[in-house]
Amino acid sequence: MNSEQIRLEETREQKIPWKKWGPYLSERQWGTVREDYSEGGDAWNFFTHDQSRSRAYRWGEDGLAGLSDDKQRLCFALALWNGRDPILKERLFGLTNSEGNHGEDVKEYYFYLDSTPTHSYMKYLYKYPQAAFPYADLVDTNKGRSRDEMEYELLDTGVFDGERYFDVFVEYAKAAPEDILVRITATNRGPDAAELHLLPTLWFRNDWATWIAESNRAPAKPNLKQIETAAGVSAVAATHPLLGEFIFSCEGQVPLLFTENETNNARLFPDYPNDSPYVKDGINDCVVEGRQDAVNPAKQGTKAAAHYRVKIAPGQSATIRLRLTDLATAGEIRKSKAAASPFGPEFDRTLAARLQEADEFYRSVTPPSVSPDAANVMRQAIAGMLWSKQFFFFDGDNWLDEHHSNPLHTGYHASRNSEWFHMLNEDIISMPDKWEYPWYAAWDLAFHTLPLSIVDPDFAKEQMELMLKGVYLHPSGQMPAYEWNFSDVNPPVHAFATLFLHRTEQALRGEMDLDFLRATFNKLLLNFTWWVNRKDRFGKNVFEGGFLGLDNIGVFDRSAPLPTGGHLEQADGTAWMALFSQNMAELSVELAAHDPIYEDMVLKFVEHFYYIAAAMNRSGQDGMWDEEDGFYYDVLQLPDGSATRLKVRSMVGLLPLCATTVIEKWQRDRIPRVMAQLQKRVGRIPELSASMHPTGPGHLGVADRGIIALVNPERLRRILAKMLDENEFLGPCGIRSLSKFHEGNPFVFHVNGQEFKVDYLPAESNTGMFGGNSNWRGPVWMPVNALIIRALLNFYLYYGDNFKIECPTGSGKLMNLFEVAKEISDRLAGIFLRDERGRRPVYGGTEKFQADPHWRDYILFYEYFHGDNGAGLGASHQTGWTGLVAKTIQLFGLLDAKKSLEAGKGAAFARGSGKE
Repeated sequence: MNSEQIRLEETREQKIPWKKWGPYLSERQWGTVREDYSEGGDAWNFFTHDQSRSRAYRWGEDGLAGLSDDKQRLCFALALWNGRDPILKERLFGLTNSEGNHGEDVKEYYFYLDSTPTHSYMKYLYKYPQAAFPYADLVDTNKGRSRDEMEYELLDTGVFDGERYFDVFVEYAKAAPEDILVRITATNRGPDAAELHLLPTLWFRNDWATWIAESNRAPAKPNLKQIETAAGVSAVAATHPLLGEFIFSCEGQVPLLFTENETNNARLFPDYPNDSPYVKDGINDCVVEGRQDAVNPAKQGTKAAAHYRVKIAPGQSATIRLRLTDLATAGEIRKSKAAASPFGPEFDRTLAARLQEADEFYRSVTPPSVSPDAANVMRQAIAGMLWSKQFFFFDGDNWLDEHHSNPLHTGYHASRNSEWFHMLNEDIISMPDKWEYPWYAAWDLAFHTLPLSIVDPDFAKEQMELMLKGVYLHPSGQMPAYEWNFSDVNPPVHAFATLFLHRTEQALRGEMDLDFLRATFNKLLLNFTWWVNRKDRFGKNVFEGGFLGLDNIGVFDRSAPLPTGGHLEQADGTAWMALFSQNMAELSVELAAHDPIYEDMVLKFVEHFYYIAAAMNRSGQDGMWDEEDGFYYDVLQLPDGSATRLKVRSMVGLLPLCATTVIEKWQRDRIPRVMAQLQKRVGRIPELSASMHPTGPGHLGVADRGIIALVNPERLRRILAKMLDENEFLGPCGIRSLSKFHEGNPFVFHVNGQEFKVDYLPAESNTGMFGGNSNWRGPVWMPVNALIIRALLNFYLYYGDNFKIECPTGSGKLMNLFEVAKEISDRLAGIFLRDERGRRPVYGGTEKFQADPHWRDYILFYEYFHGDNGAGLGASHQTGWTGLVAKTIQLFGLLDAKKSLEAGKGAAFARGSGKE
């Protein structure tokens, strides 16, 4: 067991708080729903980037390379000034939804380079131009571009020309759970000497203001004050009534600037007086405008920064060192002769040791067969996921009170999320992207847990449990979708993720967490019941659900009333529920081995799958399967009783493949009574199994494996022929979300003189549907590709080499389904890996990222990828579910076809190199 694994073990078994401090600040708190108190719910314009330096946040904090405790009471981040910017660089800048020609978009270059799961070592890089940051140019130029034009990026403005920028690296290392070392290294990449102001900043989240509800208010106002300490060190004492006392040490006799984390009303709301002459932007005004009266001469407040000014020669670096330590540990350091100063020799030794331990840890989870480049991609993907943890605070009852929208009170008016007054979220949550999506999304989070389980299965399980807690899950059983509309509907993938985490823990520890399994199963049962009662409109076992996370994939906005009237029977919604049924049946089998009362649940969920399969596979004009096309489509049920298939060849029609699960012989042997009952039941109603994949006695596969799958062998071949056709779904970098067939054959639907059209768009969206900042009409998306890979591996466990298919279609090259799965995985990984020319497809034609040695090996994990060339699109730091690439690299680094077939289901859950 290596040092990082020991820390994880101490966290789990001894409750040592190694994870108490971490990268839990957001990259953007402004423009969020939580901070929106506007009448019309215009979050982007109610709290803007321009206001953020002057206005105290209500529900969270943001900052560059930020760190905080797990309740975000005390925060640390870096601020910078190049002497030319109109403001300090305290947080990342980006465009709002209305300013960007493809919606909101961060316009900065920053990279999550490294992190261990306990955050014992972390590294972050920010690239800071030496010229004035082009705020207005970015807004104005992008606003003037159409959806059909490329976005105007920071590199396009010319501020990085001549290499005139600083690389600012921020490293953290923990000497103890509450003793955090910080090393900041700024390197001048330009041809001339340049000055840089570095302002490492410590502050308290404002939890003391009188406008905060008493239930969320600290019992007393916290305080920061300068104190005397060792020679050559400047220090701040931080005291919070709930957090305790800490010492923030800064190397050198450096000026310390103090103000309050309180709103500058004089600047923003002149009708209201400031509570204090020292306000949130006081340090900004002192440094940028030279206003010494903007900071507190008494050297105390709730926000403080050390002001370092360094002149850096071309190609040279400057380093500053800092240390945040709880009072008890700080006292021990002062008493120790070996460490009389917080910056003695042990400081650098500890940093070097933590980096070495991080290297050792990642070697233990990375298969030895993986190339150095792929190992780098895998490590940065996981680092990005660990950096994307965020403290998320939302008190539904309190927030709705403040909006006069709480249904528990008389005289309320309905507003966003009114029905979620039960919610109390105050947890560390894995975010999709801490700038573009600094709020959790339920189905994203389920996918996050897969790669997170490589390094921290305990945190992955905690994330799964969160969405099922009573302060998240609606009393009706609905899972919250995301803060813009908690009542929207995300695909039900949490049972799939729960099962994955269960298998991972079994492989890792040789035992199961029965309490976790039982608790999650019981809550998932509530969610399953909600789906059946709310989304199967007529009890026909076909499901709706609206957009279901696939934004603009349909010809209509599937979450809005249809222009035709009537309703949609959705192939994806129905396929998701088929997979949900399979997952719940498997979980029931696991639980039944310890408690026979769950045997009836196995029967219940297998039967439900049969009902869904029979409904989805029915023939005729109103069925989802189109025999002529060999594909599944949504069905539009019109008010006059007629029905028509909406023949859009999209991921919607591939998802039925994903409702596929192999049943091992040992699973059936656990529940002989259930198996007998099931055979009897199906024998009485043979129509249930007529159109799905044959299963049961006489239809067993390799190693006596059974299978439950929506698609039968003939349909499987027909769907795969399209999916593996490079002129349809198979792109050079994975499976496209929409068939390239629609490039020359757009799907057009006319209603009341209005035309609705779906055509192949491999890059950005050309519509404003769902904000227009994502596109499911052609690009490659990682999570659905991962589910397709899972389905193919399940089919392979059943068929082995008895089922082969051309891949690519028309190539004449036959592959078994393991080989097909690996081919797709390799194409996905290839997005990020250097090709034979040394270029990474993710960076497209951006030469800076392709050729410059100071850029080319730093990986960004975008939201989705160009369907024809793999260039990154959408949110640039959505390591969240795009981090799944780490799991596919690890999986196929460990597995080969023979090993997979022999080991069965357990083969996919082995951990790393096997070196502990």
